[in-house]
Amino acid sequence: MYTTEDMILIESRVANEKKSAGAAYLLWFFLGWISAHRFYLGKPVTAILQILSYFILVGFVWWLLDLFLIPSIINDKMDETRHRASMDLRYGRRPRYA
Repeated sequence: MYTTEDMILIESRVANEKKSAGAAYLLWFFLGWISAHRFYLGKPVTAILQILSYFILVGFVWWLLDLFLIPSIINDKMDETRHRASMDLRYGRRPRYA
């Protein structure tokens, strides 16, 4: 199992890499037409797909759905970071900080 120090390292890494929901919403509102919020949240593939889908009007529905998806995207990224950090510790590597 992990020591308290290991857990502190993992949570520090998660906190350092966490994206701001406020910044994501501002990007969504002002630059949503170029999917800037998805690029910011580390989702470049879906950002490009969203931009391409604007040409068939599906992208605008997707853009509106992102209003509700931003918090879950941030939480998923935090969980992914937590998992990477715990794997680093499990295999004897110190967690990297971004």
